[in-house]
Amino acid sequence: MPWFRWLVLGSMLQALAVLPAAAAKRVALVVGNAAYQQAGTLTNPVNDAADMAKALTAAGFDVVLGLDLDRRAFDGKLREFARSVDGADTAVLFYAGHGLQVAGHNYLVPVDAGLASERDLDFEAVSLDFVLRQMEVGREGKTSIVFLDACRNNPLGRNLARSMGTRSAAVGQGLAEVQTGVGTFIAYSTQPGNVALDGSGRNSPFTQALAAHVGEQGKNLTSVMIEVRNDVLKVTDGRQVPWDHSALTSEFYFQAQAAAAPAAGAGDQELVQARLRAIEEQVKSKSDRTQTLSLVKLEQFKERVRQIDEAIKADQQRVFDAYNQRRGSTESSSTLSMEVGSIQMQMTRRGVEKKALQEQIAKLSAELGQTAAPDK
Repeated sequence: MPWFRWLVLGSMLQALAVLPAAAAKRVALVVGNAAYQQAGTLTNPVNDAADMAKALTAAGFDVVLGLDLDRRAFDGKLREFARSVDGADTAVLFYAGHGLQVAGHNYLVPVDAGLASERDLDFEAVSLDFVLRQMEVGREGKTSIVFLDACRNNPLGRNLARSMGTRSAAVGQGLAEVQTGVGTFIAYSTQPGNVALDGSGRNSPFTQALAAHVGEQGKNLTSVMIEVRNDVLKVTDGRQVPWDHSALTSEFYFQAQAAAAPAAGAGDQELVQARLRAIEEQVKSKSDRTQTLSLVKLEQFKERVRQIDEAIKADQQRVFDAYNQRRGSTESSSTLSMEVGSIQMQMTRRGVEKKALQEQIAKLSAELGQTAAPDK
């Protein structure tokens, strides 16, 4: 059946060119709170939210946008977002405004909050844990991404600390690091426990960099955050270091066409073409559609393993560069350890994914009567 053969080969070419595929449904909640009634007005959050909403919309997200939300309006936007999250492949939260941590838990602060006492937290602030739960429930295996530009100097936090007396130490500076569920990525505008800068332009340093790099083709989320971190370090003279915690299980690309494999040289292109020709010959010799589709799936798995190997090599180079760049530097060893540790965690996740793919390759190869290549 020639028509089916060419359909399969066309699908195969597309699969090899675009791995992994773009998410079918993408939703985002974007909030910018600036006009605080009892804490003064912040300069950037409304602009930050508006610009991030524009960038995410351009990347294919359905955006729920909220500006200067009091607690009631905040709850309404959260409910709208929670409904849209149902069935979404990717859910994003971007928040700019005041935030604070109490006893290791983070809170986002609506514009009408007073926080005169600890009891007011549950009634006047929005628990980040609650928002994360809305993003994660019923979405096993899906992607959740959170950007928090909320580590600003917060007078409401100081007021709350004074009201708590001997327990004032529970109110920490900046935000606390969150241990997320599988499939969730959280980025902070600065290190956990530190205060971020507002900036002097239209946007905060963090959002200015993030909004710019979200629109770039060919970069996964990890690469975007590296670019954001470098930009913020530059404009703040090293005083602010964006931070992230990842429990993602696969690469994520903001741009639908950015999921393409790294550009291959002439030799790699010839190998891909030769592989396709070999598979075409196999397709010609088989009339069973199930076997044909298994061949397509097998080739996709092999190509993904190749991409992972390339990514691991790049990670190894990043570790090497990190040590070389800091040789003789006065920068603390703990900073280097955390940076290298983050890269090594990413390498471990890639290794886990590669192992799972190799098991699938071995299984499919056995079903098709092929000999799988030995594990590397």
